[in-house]
Formats: sequence, C-alpha cells, structure tokens
Amino acid sequence: MQTLEAARNAFRLPDVRRKLLYTLFILLVYQFATHIAVPGVNRVALATLINGSGAGLINVLNLLSGGAVSRFSVIAMGVYPYITAQIILQLLTGVIPQLEAISREPGGQDKLNQYTYYLSIPMALLQAVGQVNILQGLSNQSGGGVVLPGYGSDFMVTASVLITMTAGTMFAIWLGELITEQGIGNGLSLIIFTGIVSQVPQRLGLLLSGPYALYDIVAFIILILVVVIAIVLIQEGTRRIPVEYGKRVRGRKQYGGGKTHIPLKVNSAGMIPLIFAQAIVTFPAIIAGIFFPGTPFGQSLQTTFGSQSGFWYWLFEFILVVGFTFFYTDVMIQNQNLADNLQKQAGFIPGIRPGKRTQDYITAVTRRITIVGAVFLGLVAILPGIMVIIDFIFTGTLDTSANTNPAQIITGAGLIIVVGVVIDTMRQLEAQLVMRNYEGFMH
Repeated sequence: MQTLEAARNAFRLPDVRRKLLYTLFILLVYQFATHIAVPGVNRVALATLINGSGAGLINVLNLLSGGAVSRFSVIAMGVYPYITAQIILQLLTGVIPQLEAISREPGGQDKLNQYTYYLSIPMALLQAVGQVNILQGLSNQSGGGVVLPGYGSDFMVTASVLITMTAGTMFAIWLGELITEQGIGNGLSLIIFTGIVSQVPQRLGLLLSGPYALYDIVAFIILILVVVIAIVLIQEGTRRIPVEYGKRVRGRKQYGGGKTHIPLKVNSAGMIPLIFAQAIVTFPAIIAGIFFPGTPFGQSLQTTFGSQSGFWYWLFEFILVVGFTFFYTDVMIQNQNLADNLQKQAGFIPGIRPGKRTQDYITAVTRRITIVGAVFLGLVAILPGIMVIIDFIFTGTLDTSANTNPAQIITGAGLIIVVGVVIDTMRQLEAQLVMRNYEGFMH
C-alpha cells in the first residue's frame, strides 16, 4: 500500500511526473531504434545464424543491446563501447599519475567523462569491425553473409556499415545522458535494463513451447525468487568499520570527537567483473573476426568461443569473474585513499595506527569480505551452466540450447543489472518525494 501511495504521489507532482514521462519517452525511442537495421542486412541469413551456430554468442552480445544484435540494428553494440571505455579509464587513472592528478582537480571528473566519450568512438569502431566479421564468418558457414556482398572489398559499403554502427552507439549513449540529466535514474543503466526486460516475453514464449514447459516455468520462477533475494542481500550487504575523530579544544570550546563508520560493501565491484570476464572469453572470437575472417582458423575460434557452453567454458568464466572481482575491488580501494582522507580529517580506526597501517587494515578487511562477493558473482556468471546440470538431473536430457534453459531468459548478469537499476531508480525517486515532504518507496 505504501508503494502504491508513493507511486500516486510521484504522478501528482508535475515536475516528477514530467521526469518520469520524459524517461519513458527516451526509452521508447531507444527501443524503436533497435528495430532499425544496418543497411543491406540479409534477414534470412541472420535468422539462420540466430537459430544455428551463432546462438550462444548472439545471446551474450544481446545482453547490453536489448536484442539489437539479433536484428542487426544500427545500435547493435548498445552502450557497451562506452562502458568498456569507462572501465579502461578507471583502471588507467590508478596507473597513470597525470590522470590521477586530473581526477583530484576541481572539475577533473568532468574532464575524465569527456575523455571517456572520446575513447568510446574508436572502441565502437573497433567493436563494429569485430562484431560484423564474427557474424559474417559464422553466417558464411551457414551459406550466406548477413551484410551486403561488398563488405570487406568495397570501401564505401564497408565504411557505411561501420560508420552507421558507430553513430548508432553514440546515439544510444546520448539518449542515456538525456535521461540522466532530465529524467529519473541513471540513463545508461536504464537503457541496458530496458533492453534486458524487453527480451523476456519472447524468451518465455520459446520456453513454453519446449517439451518440459511446466517444469521449465516452475524452475524459472524459483530461480528468479532465489537469485533476486541473494542479489539484494549481497549487493546491499556491508561491513561497517568504526571510525572516531579526535577532539580539538579552542579556547573554552571543544570540537570534533564524533563517531561514525566506513561502510565496506560485500560486492564493491558491482557487475564490472562479469563484463571483464565476458570480454576476455569472447576476445578470441573478436580477434578472429578482425584478423582472420573467413579462414578455417578464424572460424574454429569463433565456433569454440562463440558457443558459450561446455564445462571448460564455464570453469574459465568462473575463474575469470572471481579473479577480476578481487582485482577491481583492490583498484577501487587504492583509488579512494581512505586512510589519507581519514588522517586529513583527524579520523582514525580504534586500535589501528593512522597512515599505512590503516590502509593495510582496510585492504585486508575488504579482501576477506570480497571472497563472498567474488564467489557469488562467479556462480551468477555460470548460472546457465548450473541450470543445464539441474535439467539433466530432473529430465534426463542434456540440452545446452539457450531457448530451453530457464536461466537464459534473464541471465545472472542481467538479473544483477535489473535489480541494481530498480533499487537505484527507486532511491532517486524517493529522494525527489522526500524533498517535497512525501513518504518514499523504501521507508
């Protein structure tokens, strides 16, 4: 009842209602753009590819594009190049002193955001080359290319395809920024969220058409409930480190002396390790698409790493996710300089010396609690593989098809995005209501 009342209050306020409707409009524009195909797409060859050798890889690429890859849309890459550029700059900031100095300057974050946009363009162009060549190579095995026959040999045809896809990505990024500036929630996250959710009805329909429809639907409902609860608990779980501030006496007055805490999240890295791991796992297929298109060696790499299934694939994925979770969390902790900031504010952790000892203590605690977050993310990443084993136990059939796997309707990575975006958007909407003396969603 309180949630419904909060929703009614949101639509009663003209400025909040305008933000909500504006956000919905931009998301509809994005979904419309996912149906605009790249010039010259062979839809018959694309449909054959989706239902054949390219199904596994396309399901992964579809995650951040809202199904645009399966339609070979102008925004088939979604906002993935921007996310990749953002990750690269975050890592380089901790390595290159000049970037670190810029990040600490007034307005430095705006400069880094600008650099991220610039880096997104070559990243989008590079990914467009890899993505087209991958799909071309896989579809050639099925008897026909998915783009114009002149691609790769005719400069104008090749340039038109690559420039169109790069422009589509920048358009998607622009739409996300419009939502962030004038709507409700984080625009890029909402675009990814909408893309994931928009694929659910179609995938549910495929699941219902399978031989074990009732079992699959029950498994899907149980899976969603269990995983969502686990995601909320892990994502919101924190370890509080107590902090005290020294007392200062000036004249007859005493300042400071307060107590607070540092909240260290169990999963500080979010879903970034999943993106890292997926990029590494699909990297051989992308390299093959760029440097070995149409060759037996390139086709072998694309088939092996594009299938997204098999014991060794899931094991490799799990190890990568766990490893990247620790790596990215360490980078974040080092970049935050918590020990230096505490020392500057006359704060200290009881029983721990300020300075390097404090930093070492925070790092050690973070690594201990990250074990839970890393293993959790690893299990989420291989959820489709786990469901294949569960299906085999209950049905006696070993089916690795994405269309009959309940975990592939919304993948583990997709669920983390969906839950995270919903929580973040509700918090922002709640802040808008609280500012106007209304009760929010989460009180």
